[in-house]
Amino acid sequence: MRDPGPLQPLLETGVGVLDGGLATELERRGADLRDALWSARVLLDSPAAVVDVHRAYFEAGADVAITASYQASEPGFASRGIDRDGTAALLRLSVDLAREARDRWLDERAGAAGDRPTPLVAASVGPFGAVLADGSEYQGDYGLSRGALRDFHAARLEPLVDAAPDLLAIETIPSALEAEAVIEALAFLGDPVPSWCTFTLRDGASLADGGALDDAVHAIADSPSIAAVGVNCSAPQAAVFAIRHLASITTLPLVAYPNRGAEWNAEAKVWTGGDDVDMAVVATELIGAGAALVGGCCGTGHADVRAIATAVGARAAAGPG
Repeated sequence: MRDPGPLQPLLETGVGVLDGGLATELERRGADLRDALWSARVLLDSPAAVVDVHRAYFEAGADVAITASYQASEPGFASRGIDRDGTAALLRLSVDLAREARDRWLDERAGAAGDRPTPLVAASVGPFGAVLADGSEYQGDYGLSRGALRDFHAARLEPLVDAAPDLLAIETIPSALEAEAVIEALAFLGDPVPSWCTFTLRDGASLADGGALDDAVHAIADSPSIAAVGVNCSAPQAAVFAIRHLASITTLPLVAYPNRGAEWNAEAKVWTGGDDVDMAVVATELIGAGAALVGGCCGTGHADVRAIATAVGARAAAGPG
């Protein structure tokens, strides 16, 4: 089995807990994210709020913070008059804010009982569709070539990698083509960069663009940068089905952080439905299916992560079987 790199300490504990929706908690704290930049807007308007949300997720039990860079890009920030250097600075800032939150949380609990591993900072690498701000990441039909997608991602990856996160969270990827483009862009940076790649689904076996999940995973699994694979921002039961299947075709650690089963209204820029999902139950099902890292995506918050962490802890205390 490939060395999972920075994920190893989490995997040694049994199951690692990811954070929940960054935008979800920012909105609950009063941020207006009805904007093409979505959560990346807060990097401009209120970076301290990003730190507060990350820190609260650590307090809730998260072992990994995913940065506010999901929708951050040169085209997006150019609409606000920010040039390439300014965009690169904001991408690096997203990593710095998560690291600041982690350091603050560690200082606050210095000397406290417990043996949690040091939390990780995962720099979010969202799909091209996120920049379009029209829900395209849930269809994947951009009409772009692999080369065009590679060049788009390369411009974001360089400053993110330069900021030295613990790993990259290549997430909400709707197609094998885009996954391959990101991996190709990573390869141009030189040494392998520890990363997970998670896909968004149409159903338990198909990606958002209709392609086979199997094919996408096989297309990237040999990359030395890939430390884990899985699914995110998909309906809970589709994620459970997908993880169970992935466990049968790959030995890579599996990552799963579904949303609450809601649907994205791209015009209104809001999620609808999914409120009655118990994320602790979902996490337990995902772990049973083979997931080694579990959390929540859009619509999930601190209470969900706390419930997930409690479920993970209870399962660990119960031991095998």
